[in-house]
Amino acid sequence: MREIKPGQIYKHFKGFKAYIITIAKHSETGEDLVIYVCNSDSVKDKSGHKDGIYARPLSMFLSEVDHVKYPEVEQKYRFELMN
Repeated sequence: MREIKPGQIYKHFKGFKAYIITIAKHSETGEDLVIYVCNSDSVKDKSGHKDGIYARPLSMFLSEVDHVKYPEVEQKYRFELMN
């Protein structure tokens, strides 16, 4: 099982980097949210994603890439831990 921890850096399948700040709970649903800072690498990032602080449901953060929609993507998961 993959475990998200503050301070880790993940690569999104479209190229941008996500620096994990923390895991938070949605105040009404109790859903776990990953809070991260987005940082684009202008050479590799073709997503058009803007730098900033974002929240994404943990289940979505850990999900696999939809290879039907994105058949050219080799990365297995939407976000993968960088070394």
